[in-house]
Amino acid sequence: MSLAPVDEKTALEHGLTAEEFADFCKAIGRAPNLPELGVVSVMWSEHCSYKSSRAVLRDLPNDGPRVLQGPGENAGAVSIGDGLAAVFKIESHNHPSYIEPYQGAATGVGGILRDVFTMGARPIANLNSLRFGSFDHPRTRYLVAGVVAGIGGYGNCVGVPTVGGEMYFDRGYNENILVNAFTLGIVREDRIFRAKASGVGNPVLYVGSKTGRDGIHGASLLASSEFDDETEEKRPTVQVGDPFTEKLLIEACLELMEQDTVVAIQDMGAAGLTSSSVEMADRGQVGIRIDLDLVPKREQGMSPYEILLSESQERMLIVARAGAEEQVAEVFRKWDLDVAVIGEVTDDRHLRVWSGGEEVVALPVAPLADGAPVYERPWAQPNRQADLQRLALGDIPAPGDYNRSLSRLLASPNIASRRWVYSQYDQFVGGNTVVRPGSDAAVVRVKGTDKALALSVDCNSRYCGLDPYVGAMTALVEAARNVVCAGAEPVGVTDCLNFGNPEKPEVMWQFREAVKGIRDACDALSLPVVSGNVSFYNETEGRPIPPTPTIAVVGLIDDVRYHCKQWFETEGDLIVMLGRTREELGGSEYLAALHGIVRGTPPWIDLGVEKAAQAACLTAIREGIVSSAHDLSEGGLAVALAECCISGPGRAVGAEVELEASIRPDAWLFGESQSRILISLKSRHLSRLREIASESDVHLTVLGTVRGTRLRIGQLVDADVNELRDVWSRALADLMAGEEH
Repeated sequence: MSLAPVDEKTALEHGLTAEEFADFCKAIGRAPNLPELGVVSVMWSEHCSYKSSRAVLRDLPNDGPRVLQGPGENAGAVSIGDGLAAVFKIESHNHPSYIEPYQGAATGVGGILRDVFTMGARPIANLNSLRFGSFDHPRTRYLVAGVVAGIGGYGNCVGVPTVGGEMYFDRGYNENILVNAFTLGIVREDRIFRAKASGVGNPVLYVGSKTGRDGIHGASLLASSEFDDETEEKRPTVQVGDPFTEKLLIEACLELMEQDTVVAIQDMGAAGLTSSSVEMADRGQVGIRIDLDLVPKREQGMSPYEILLSESQERMLIVARAGAEEQVAEVFRKWDLDVAVIGEVTDDRHLRVWSGGEEVVALPVAPLADGAPVYERPWAQPNRQADLQRLALGDIPAPGDYNRSLSRLLASPNIASRRWVYSQYDQFVGGNTVVRPGSDAAVVRVKGTDKALALSVDCNSRYCGLDPYVGAMTALVEAARNVVCAGAEPVGVTDCLNFGNPEKPEVMWQFREAVKGIRDACDALSLPVVSGNVSFYNETEGRPIPPTPTIAVVGLIDDVRYHCKQWFETEGDLIVMLGRTREELGGSEYLAALHGIVRGTPPWIDLGVEKAAQAACLTAIREGIVSSAHDLSEGGLAVALAECCISGPGRAVGAEVELEASIRPDAWLFGESQSRILISLKSRHLSRLREIASESDVHLTVLGTVRGTRLRIGQLVDADVNELRDVWSRALADLMAGEEH
């Protein structure tokens, strides 16, 4: 490898612009050599530097009485009482999963697990949010099968249950799928570890798997660029995961953290050894010296450039207390993992890398980290946005057969049962799962306490395409509403913001509007965003994905006995709806699936009404008067009622419900008005629920009764619930098999 200075042409091939290359040369007083160019290209990549989003993300609220760690670390942390903290984050692995779906999804799970246990937390639950193209695209079934197998294969082997998630299909993802992975862990508040190097002379240790050539430029040239006709050639930049090694790494790191030996620790994720060393040094305002000859390798003849940029999986970088090197090494040798002292903390605030007795990298840390570019990208509302939002309800014909319409909606890939997916995941390993996949939110207990945590992930990208502000707000409030329906108080948010090319003003407008929507919803619900991820350049040959700001919310249940599920269980219970139904169909699954129309404005949200409805529901659940609670979302009231009848693990149950005649019937049945919750309860508790709703100024309607084996809604719907369950439960498996309903 030549250590001669590189030129602008080489820098452009590494994803830097001519201006960025000139700025970096000015910052260090010379042109970088090739290994140094590799370092700056990954550190200044969109994936690592957030150069197009940092200025906008500052608007998000990230403080609160429970917040122990906000954005800026490997994951966020909130207090859950009794000296314990919940640590969680969601992150994308989109481009790798399109190129190589099994390994892309698997290593996405592995990476987010490491972000959490790096903080000292034992991972106890995984979620995922998945976006695929339409089933008439030839690659969709292959991608779905590979991604689901990759998530299950990694999570199942590593011993962390996948307890929930969401999946959405839209032709806008035909050539750029989304795979967003979430992990939650538990840690003592006084044992949270951070990635802030300190202590001049402290040793820097490499632990985990050996370094290979997989994943080189995954962060800079794969995750930070659009797809094109050469996408398939990028397959070598997808990492390969080993969940069995990850399990060993989890146990070794958590054992080590019980000792007083670790000063700082960081996952070698995107940009590998480069980002972990630079970021730890920058946080601690120190320097780091590394000798690449000491790095454990699994391939011969690796150059400094390759070692620095490799994204081989299951690796960590540790700054240990001086003199504790052998104590640290003993732990990792016990777990049959590689461990080596590869460097030390210095006081010159430089990254210095040696190889073969020669200094091959000598760069100041500041320009690589906080000195990365920050862009105020131009933005402009798309010309077609106003036209997309035009919808004349009078032009929409009413269904001739409402039973048929309901069955078709239940068979829609965006509503159908996800059992085909989650049956491939271990949902119970670890013994903490209280509510498995299939309800509004998963619930996992916090061992050693009476507490539990509810988890939900959500985004309606159709809404976001029509109005990114309202769509992002809806994603936030619905994820919060989901955990409330499980009996939990929302306590923290993590987001994964998936968009197209930020250099396009229309995409940047979508991004800015979505962040505003998240901000306003968080402010209204007093929810902090404690961690997250931005994934730009999700487009192929100039066609961006629908804007997809995915939101995950964590909620706290003080007494696990008072958790709640979405399905009806008891004959004779009353069915009550909190909230109002309006005559609105814009952006609904009903219009898209049954009429082929994607237009209109998404249902508006009154954040005050939303907060009141959630508070009323939570109070009622905590008082023990609620048998079930289910939020109304895609498919509206009719679908929600059907889900309450058919989604439980026991036999399907029926319901008899009266029809409100004040608005057109299809809007009442299938409209997706926000801030609505279905509750079932004993008739003797109705008066108390009325009091709670009245105190919160929440509209309450008694709809009907849990009864029989048919779902009857006025004179419009009269369907056997077992037949509905059959349609709903088989639809996704049939679509994967190529069978159409």
